[in-house]
Amino acid sequence: MFLRTMVGITLAVQVVLGVAPKADRLTWAPENGPVWLGLAVLAGTRRRFPLSRLCLGLLVIHGIILAVGGHWTYAKVPAGDWVKEWFGLARNHYDRLGHLAQGFMPVILVRELLLRTSGIGRSRWLPFLAASVCLAFSACYEFIEWWTALIAGAGATEFLGTQGDPWDTQWDMFLCLLGAALSLSLLAKAHDRSLAAVSSETFPAKVSV
Repeated sequence: MFLRTMVGITLAVQVVLGVAPKADRLTWAPENGPVWLGLAVLAGTRRRFPLSRLCLGLLVIHGIILAVGGHWTYAKVPAGDWVKEWFGLARNHYDRLGHLAQGFMPVILVRELLLRTSGIGRSRWLPFLAASVCLAFSACYEFIEWWTALIAGAGATEFLGTQGDPWDTQWDMFLCLLGAALSLSLLAKAHDRSLAAVSSETFPAKVSV
């Protein structure tokens, strides 16, 4: 039931924000591509590898952040403009939020995969490796933005969302790493409890007769 609810919320947000996005389709599609890929993978693995509720909930929040950014483009999200005006900021910082979330949400998924498949357990390597995977993904995403800019030229401006900042790439990767570190610090114990619930549901204790 929880899984269906999370998938339903994700699909509803995709439909509402995807019917008539403010951004052009060539910008909207790659911004939402990770959500579609995630749903496809989830559909194929939900029975043999069910994810914890905490992980699913965080991924749904991340999907909403991506959908909002894809609808308006990250540099033009209204909420970011409001914050910009209220605090006299030089740019719309919704893009910064997106990259912080790029570490904060997925690192719990990476932690879950490592705990359940790698055999490293809860050693000191666990948070290091989980954060490193997120940072590596962020770097690869910057490669994609770079290649998109080379191919599309000026047409890639909205997708890149640099807003004239020459250090935008470095900020993006730093915020991803910061988000991963914060998530691991704040949510590790809650994630362990959520994982324990998955284990009890997947392998219920035998009742003696």
